[in-house]
Amino acid sequence: MRLGSFNVMHGLSLTDGRADPDRYASAVADLGADVLGLQEVDVDQPRSGRRDLAAEAAAALGAAAGGWFFAPTVFGTPGVSWRPATGARAPGEPAYGIALASRFPVAEWRIIELGRAPVRSPIAIPGAPGGRSRLIMLDDEPRVAIAALIDSPAGRLTVVNTHLSFVPGWNAVQLVRLARRLAAVDGPLVVLGDLNLPGRLPGLLTRWHRLAAAPTYPAPAPRLQLDHVLARGQVGNVTAVRCQRTDISDHRALLVDLDAATHPPAKGWGRTTAPASPGG
Repeated sequence: MRLGSFNVMHGLSLTDGRADPDRYASAVADLGADVLGLQEVDVDQPRSGRRDLAAEAAAALGAAAGGWFFAPTVFGTPGVSWRPATGARAPGEPAYGIALASRFPVAEWRIIELGRAPVRSPIAIPGAPGGRSRLIMLDDEPRVAIAALIDSPAGRLTVVNTHLSFVPGWNAVQLVRLARRLAAVDGPLVVLGDLNLPGRLPGLLTRWHRLAAAPTYPAPAPRLQLDHVLARGQVGNVTAVRCQRTDISDHRALLVDLDAATHPPAKGWGRTTAPASPGG
């Protein structure tokens, strides 16, 4: 079983600054993931051709029926004008958030609210191809996690995807909050995502196992590991780790292969998270 985390940067290529559908689909398909967490996912955004990047990724992955979910965090466009993704989205209104897709059947979906940083912070924005990045001050958008109870070949496994704040300190608060809310989830658990926290720090904050140690950012010459695959409980043995550069994004995709060790049966999720409906 291959698990992966990929910040797709709304499908943008660093080489020409375009968000090409075929290039995006190839980048996702070439990962060969069975379960993939995606961050910085656009739906109906002008900058990515008003496409549904969550649905396109699910199709490229070969997700099972009902095996993918898009969780918007904002309506509008980050860095331009947006509002928290609460209530109904207006027809054609752009959305932005995270997605999780699985080739295996999903028994249940949950959404976990993680809040947002109340302060502005500088963030690097990629420049034109070959140019320098620029720093701008941004308000942090709300953060959530998607949890899926997956019927994997080795048994039921909870997989969680998230994208934490870029504001130092607040990302650590959100990760600890996530760990506390997942404490009532029974059975083996894997957390994927762009945590905006370097190296060993996520494991130290949560006491989860770090399944992959590899720099993922920036994509051309990675120096930092901001993208992680963490585990709690018996999820099997790691047989391979790959940090894969694609034709899109400023992050590399992080992939972990697990053996087929049978998981202990899960008793249930408790009541710490809100049920949700699948995106596909």
